[in-house]
Amino acid sequence: MTDTTAPLAPEDAVLECVGLGKVYQEGKLRTPVFDQLDLAVAPGETVAIVGASGAGKSTMLHLLGGLDVPTAGEVYVAGQRMSKLSDAARGDLRNQALGFIYQFHHLLPEFTALENVMMPLLIGGMPVEQAVVPARELLERVGLGARLEHKPGELSGGERQRAAVARALVTRPACVLGDEPTGNLDEKTAAKVFEMMLELNRAQRTSLVLVTHDPRLARRLDRTLELTGGNLRPLPA
Repeated sequence: MTDTTAPLAPEDAVLECVGLGKVYQEGKLRTPVFDQLDLAVAPGETVAIVGASGAGKSTMLHLLGGLDVPTAGEVYVAGQRMSKLSDAARGDLRNQALGFIYQFHHLLPEFTALENVMMPLLIGGMPVEQAVVPARELLERVGLGARLEHKPGELSGGERQRAAVARALVTRPACVLGDEPTGNLDEKTAAKVFEMMLELNRAQRTSLVLVTHDPRLARRLDRTLELTGGNLRPLPA
């Protein structure tokens, strides 16, 4: 089992942070969130991040995904040091190497399920006639083959979240970051969506880093880490 306090070499990890720290400052008010976090995620590995509300779990995910800038430390994605990249290059790397799933699906309401899932490929420059093939295939795999032309408002909550999972995986990213991805779903639907995520993880060998409050979900993953007191500590399996 990987030691969370001994990072892999950047080229051996799909996602890694070394000495990661974040402080929010407004005027003279300085609010440290955490400092000196180390984490290395191996290819195909699944990691649960747990902790109390306000511990900084979502902030950590935003930093790992390059959506926010750390106050200290470095983030490596697919071996590339995020701080050395331009904004455009960082955006390209996010699009190619990372997928994101949130508690709310964030599907674009004016587009169909198929168009929503195609969007990361189109943003990456893939022609429409090529992008439609993997998008359609993934939607069929998550049980939405008959709902391709439905817009988000015509889908159930579980269907919308399944479409969001398909969108996160359509680029075949090295790692998917999920922030309470089943938190808005009823227990039965949440279990189905989570099982589907694990199946796609195994099929594509995509790593998963999921923030969750559900201990049953956390126990299904390879490792569980608790963010507490500004530090990450491993929890027993």
